Amino acid sequence: MRATVPITRDLLLIGGGHAHAIVLKMWGMKPLPGARLTLVNPDPTAPYTGMLPGLVAGHYHRDALEIDLVRLARFAGARLVLDRVVGLDLAKGRAQMAARPDIAFDLVSIDIGIGSGIAGIDPGQAWPAKPLGAFAKAWDGFITDVVAGTKTPRVAVIGGGLGGVELAMAMAHRLKQTCPDPRAIKITLVEAQPDLLANSAPALRKAMVLGLSHLGIEVLTRARVTAIEGPRLHLATGQALEADFMATVAGARPAAWLGQTGLALHNGFISIDQTLRSLSHETVFAVGDTAYMPTSPRPKAGVFAVRQGPVLYHNLRAALSKGRLKPFRPQTDYLKLVSLGGQGAVAEKWGLSVSGAGLWRLKDQIDQRFMAMLSTLPAMAAPEMAPGPVALGVAEAETAQPLCGGCGSKVGPEALASALADLAPPTRADVLTGRGDDAAVLAWGAGDSQVFSCDHFRAFSLDPFVMAQITANHALGDIWAMGGEPQAALASIILPPMTKAKQSDTVAELVAGFQARLKAAGADLVGGHTSLGAELTLGLSVTGLMQGRRPLGLGGGRPGDVLVLTKPIGVGTVMAAEMQGLAKGHWVAASLKQMLVSSGQASRLLREHAHAMTDVTGFGLAGHVQGLLAASGLSGVLDLSQIGWAEGAIDLARAGIHSSIFPETSRLAGDLKASASVPADPRFDLLFDPQTAGGLVAAVPAEAVQGLIKAFSDQGLGLWVIGALADEPSETPILTITD
Repeated sequence: MRATVPITRDLLLIGGGHAHAIVLKMWGMKPLPGARLTLVNPDPTAPYTGMLPGLVAGHYHRDALEIDLVRLARFAGARLVLDRVVGLDLAKGRAQMAARPDIAFDLVSIDIGIGSGIAGIDPGQAWPAKPLGAFAKAWDGFITDVVAGTKTPRVAVIGGGLGGVELAMAMAHRLKQTCPDPRAIKITLVEAQPDLLANSAPALRKAMVLGLSHLGIEVLTRARVTAIEGPRLHLATGQALEADFMATVAGARPAAWLGQTGLALHNGFISIDQTLRSLSHETVFAVGDTAYMPTSPRPKAGVFAVRQGPVLYHNLRAALSKGRLKPFRPQTDYLKLVSLGGQGAVAEKWGLSVSGAGLWRLKDQIDQRFMAMLSTLPAMAAPEMAPGPVALGVAEAETAQPLCGGCGSKVGPEALASALADLAPPTRADVLTGRGDDAAVLAWGAGDSQVFSCDHFRAFSLDPFVMAQITANHALGDIWAMGGEPQAALASIILPPMTKAKQSDTVAELVAGFQARLKAAGADLVGGHTSLGAELTLGLSVTGLMQGRRPLGLGGGRPGDVLVLTKPIGVGTVMAAEMQGLAKGHWVAASLKQMLVSSGQASRLLREHAHAMTDVTGFGLAGHVQGLLAASGLSGVLDLSQIGWAEGAIDLARAGIHSSIFPETSRLAGDLKASASVPADPRFDLLFDPQTAGGLVAAVPAEAVQGLIKAFSDQGLGLWVIGALADEPSETPILTITD
């Protein structure tokens, strides 16, 4: 998160295509100081399309062809925005987003690929092979249904080009391997033109047609699709086909929003020169299938996008630094390796063709090498010791692990307790709580009270909008933990070095993020303070109102109460792993999504029943439950088997990945009681994982639990029954961990 050179330019990459993935890898190896890199993509991963037929045929698991954009973005020092661009204002340098405020840029590159489909046919009737995500999920669901016997193995593939033929053969292979009754398999390839593979060399066409015949795939040419009604596909010939799964590889459809940008286009695709720059706007570059080079037109093929990557990287750096751009010269022909369903392939170049199992292995090696290039990232450099003599204790205090953000950057519980040990109790009559509770409770009016709290931490995400939303949720957690309703907030922002224009853009994103969460919670952002520092850190001071209700606190738990939890735990471990490039992209996306979930509704449902409540933050679940037990004078039990865990957290804990504050929080384990096997369980470590924007833990009467479970379910929220309080008070409360 540190920035030693001021940010002066914003480079925006739209889409996680092959060329942009290569740019991220190369940028991480040699970034351009002063340039802030942003990647926008709807998903945390991007598929390598060259391995799609192998996925469909069952040769690869989905993970094998997913380019992890989260890891690449972290390596490149780029912020990853999980959203979709829906328009460009090129005059103002703004990208219009589907679900968030505009993003400013000085230079933009577009690599969003293409879609496939038939005009008037909705996805879900005939699944487009691009984009891959929805198609792969639908195909897996269909295979599951076929195996279960709930659907028949009848498939129609629309489009008789190279992609359609390859896909049909992959489907045939998969069904022959999984279908309970192979005799029931019926695959039909539908092509509107007189011939299949109209743009392929005769030798390749001959080999592919022979492969279709061997697999028993029916071919219909001069067969234009006019409509789809349920499982019935209607053709212009009057013929109708029955199919339980329909896929389309027909046509190449550009993104519709490109037509509203004012860019020079060719049939909807961005026209570029040999430097990959737009013919009409010098601040725009485009690559891959979304681009068209009139001086050297080439078919839509991933090989060109891959080869554009290094040239694009060079030219983006050059355009940002007044350097010299170099041309991209696409090869006139390339080696085509096309799979034949099973582990066989056909190769074609210069009109010559050969097939065999060895060619499939060659294709597999090429594909695996490409994926390895994007997934094998050099290790992050460990911080260097200061040169020359250092003070005693420096070596012991230094750590090779990056300092975590969020609650992982907090001061440990022992140091905090020591620092606050001599804090005097309140002297004002209107200050109703003292040291140790979630927030201050102030007398307000006749019988009402106001809750006051603040929080501040270093950012763990380079996305200001998302980071501000998480910070707001986290700060409001203290209000909600006491059963209050948020009222107002003041922001505290420290920005890394950047120009005034970039300061304005960044603060605007932060304010938008704060307001999005505060407004939804019923609170106003009324101002705040900003300053410049070494890195992005954020904080909020917040107030909330308690009208006609007593404030909930750590104390108040009653004998026999049940402990409930409103969010899974483990996000601190996931984000610590992400900072080290060790977390899977979809784990990180799930943790970010979880932190963006408000605890407001959970608080409203619980406060009518809870005797004690707290939010789970820096001290981890065990630490905060221990605080509740101590304040309530009761022992308690936590059941590991009933706790919700963040996606990927257990795997990471098993691998020894922890937040940087873990050595401090885990010292609380000495006050726990557990069987001999429990401390060796990776879930035990996660009890001490610091949570940012964590859920609530409440002590509620046993008779209220079933009603709460239903109420939470009705609101689309999760609720985990994780333990209970003892039936009798205890002078020395003990937390016991069971499984």
